[in-house]
Amino acid sequence: MNCSIVIRAYNEGKYIGRLLEGIRQQTIKDVEIILVDSGSTDETVSSAESFGARIVQIPCTQFTFGRSLNLGIQAARRELIVIASAHVYPVYPDWLESLLRPFENRHVALTYGKQRGPETAYFSEQQIYHQWYPDLSKPRQGTAFCNNANAAIRKGLWEQNHYDEALTGLEDLAWAKWAKEQGYEIAYAAEAEIVHVHNETPDGVFNRYRREGMAFKQIYPEAHFSLYDFMRLTTMNIISDLWHAAREGALWKNLSSIFWFRFMQFHGTRMGYRESGLLTPQLRETFYYARERKQYKEAQREVEPIRYNS
Repeated sequence: MNCSIVIRAYNEGKYIGRLLEGIRQQTIKDVEIILVDSGSTDETVSSAESFGARIVQIPCTQFTFGRSLNLGIQAARRELIVIASAHVYPVYPDWLESLLRPFENRHVALTYGKQRGPETAYFSEQQIYHQWYPDLSKPRQGTAFCNNANAAIRKGLWEQNHYDEALTGLEDLAWAKWAKEQGYEIAYAAEAEIVHVHNETPDGVFNRYRREGMAFKQIYPEAHFSLYDFMRLTTMNIISDLWHAAREGALWKNLSSIFWFRFMQFHGTRMGYRESGLLTPQLRETFYYARERKQYKEAQREVEPIRYNS
């Protein structure tokens, strides 16, 4: 099995080396790496070139998430396209193998894998990762939820429907929604685990969820996010985070970030929506609701993880 790996980047020199080293250590060796760079001024491009990546340039003034992906996939020579953020890195050497395995089912259009944060991640962000990316794989997922920080698609299907270049985010959700409407399956591969590094300021968290809220409203015009939703979901998730943090003996060091992270998350979401409508209950649960879960201990695999130098 072989694949093309499309990486979108802008000034990711601090992180991209670890991703590229992780790719080098995969059990699947026949890979093509394509870096879509939007004007980096650091060592991002030179690092990628040192690992044999082909560079596709997109002017920063023309950048959208969908447009950069379309350019990268257009340049790819393989049928299976892996999409990875430049600030993620694989945990295991069978990451690609696990991510691509569901394509043995010809009805699968898209796969995506587990995400976790580094030890420095905000507690609330870690809670989101556990909520959205459980330890159990789902070969046939009920909703269109996915995430292009760690995903793969069939190029043949992309040729039928390119990523929406007008969206402010969630171009992955829009594409997966189209695929399901055509009768294809979305598969979640928990074994395809990566670490996703987000070092955002409060303003950065607000902006991320604001643009995603704007995109969600475009994808689902009937969606709404009212002041009541903001107050209820902010309160509910803060209480959930506080409870989990206390149970894990990590309350005091995370107390401040829990409050501001959840406030910015849902304040940004509300600002992105602007209008009222009806939000699909399944997707509302996937994106917003904190769900009760047992105190977690990360699932252990028999596969030896990759040992990074730094």
